[in-house]
Parts: sequence; C-alpha cells; structure tokens
Amino acid sequence: MITSPGQGPAPDPVQALIVVDVQSAFVTGEHAVPHAGRVLDSTAALLKAARDAGALVVHLQNDGPPGADDAPHTPGWQLHFPPLDGELVLHKTVDDGFEENPLAERLREAGAGALAICGVQSEMCVGATARAALERGFRVVMPHDAHATYDIPAAEGISGPVPAAMVSRVAEWALGDEVEVVAGAADVRFSSDTADTKSSAATANPPDTAPNPTTPSRPPVTSPAAE
Repeated sequence: MITSPGQGPAPDPVQALIVVDVQSAFVTGEHAVPHAGRVLDSTAALLKAARDAGALVVHLQNDGPPGADDAPHTPGWQLHFPPLDGELVLHKTVDDGFEENPLAERLREAGAGALAICGVQSEMCVGATARAALERGFRVVMPHDAHATYDIPAAEGISGPVPAAMVSRVAEWALGDEVEVVAGAADVRFSSDTADTKSSAATANPPDTAPNPTTPSRPPVTSPAAE
C-alpha cells in the first residue's frame, strides 16, 4: 500500500527503525544532500520515538573505498547520530543493507516484523534496503521527509538535470504497492515487540529538546566489518 504524502499515518506501529547511512559525508558540509537539515530533523524525531517506545534501532554505516568521503575511520564516515547502548551498528559496502550482515536475523530475533526506514540516498541504499526488507517479508514504512538524495546531472541524449526531490519521490514510487509511504516522521508510530501497541506506541514528532537520554544496559553492537 502506498499512502501519498498528506493522506495520514501508517495504520499500525512498527517495531524497528533502520537509519541508513546518516553519516557526516552525506548530511554535513558542502557535499551534503539537498534538504539535509530536514532529513536530520526527521531522523532525530524518529530516533526519539523509537527509543521512547523500546523499539529496535539499527544504524547502517557504509564503508566506502579508500579515498572516498565515507572511507572507514575518516571524518565523513562517522555516524551523525551516535548510537545509544544496545543499538545495532551494521556495516556494509553495497547498497542493500541486508546483503552483507545479519540484519534480517537481528530483526527477527527482536520480534520486529515491521520497520521504518530513513536516511540517504533515496534511490540507492535506502531504496535497496527497503526492497530487500519487503522481499524478506517485512512490513516497511517510509516517511517521505526522512530520506533524501542528490540531483541527477544532465546526460546528453538522455535527459536534462533531475531535481533531488523528484528523484526521492520516484524512488518511493518504484518500490511498488507493498511499501507504506507516509508524509513524515510524525506519522510513524513505534512499539516494542512485547508491549501492547495501543499503550506503548510512540509518535515521531519533531524534537523540541535533546533526544531521550535513557540508554539500555548494553553497549552498541557492531557487525564484524567494524573491527
């Protein structure tokens, strides 16, 4: 089901949040995606709501090749939102966040059959990860204001330049009729995998204060690629 922006919230809560490649190289400085500020605000709201509800939070971190802005252990590689204790950090070198690591297993272990996805880039890592989740039977909610990408430059004999906002919208549409696209972070509701969804659901409203400081009892868990 595709819910066009403005038509209302996703009908049911999700049990996990996947934050895709929200790294310094892509959301800060002169090479940031257009609308990076909007994406950061929306991602912060999603993180707060997921943490408040006790939902699983997964940070995907791209390990770029040597010399790339997101090459491991460079400033651009760093996650913009530091993971809290108990949150997963999984590393990848391809677009699909499920391909190289145990993301599907970790989601199922947590009882997370439904998830929200945000981050960059809309038509690449965000879209590939969303599609892979759908193929594995997960329910996927994509808030429109919480992902972004770059303009596509003109290509002679093919097309003129394509604005980033259009690329992002087409990326949503290309996922087909199974993904649930909602207007924004505020339309996404979270719950833990064991709590009653009506009593524990939290909504991602843009934060007026700092993110929830409460942290789980164990440190962030990283994939082997992080070593």
